[in-house]
Amino acid sequence: MSKFKIYFKSIIIPVIVGGIVGLLISGSIDYNSLEKPFLSPPSIVFPIVWTILYILMGISYGILASKSLLDTDTKVIYFLQLFANALWSIIFFSFKLRFLAFIWIILLAILIIIMIEKFYKKNKIAGLLQLPYLLWTLFATYLNLFTYLLNRN
Repeated sequence: MSKFKIYFKSIIIPVIVGGIVGLLISGSIDYNSLEKPFLSPPSIVFPIVWTILYILMGISYGILASKSLLDTDTKVIYFLQLFANALWSIIFFSFKLRFLAFIWIILLAILIIIMIEKFYKKNKIAGLLQLPYLLWTLFATYLNLFTYLLNRN
């Protein structure tokens, strides 16, 4: 497969997953009606940041795929974290289970750390490209926890 096809496929998969989740939860997003913690960005920031992060995720995966550096463990952790990422939005917005979403996002952060470690061992750039994803997820963890605490009735 050509490098273009590898990168295209690698980037389009997380972008499509994010897009599908966005469509699934679009009718249940209540972000603007919630009491928000200090440092909460405006709602328009989220789809922009997540699109960039999904593209970076795909580029990292594409680097490994194009250099034949993927093994079963690396593929499993990559798709597991992508699945966990997708479910977080559904838990938080569709089901409104904010505390469960907080526990879930901690699991997601752990999976991202494992993914970064695996990627970094195979290709430093592929690993480092995931640091913004980890940092944003840690920030989202803070937002999740304090949104839960500020809005529990």
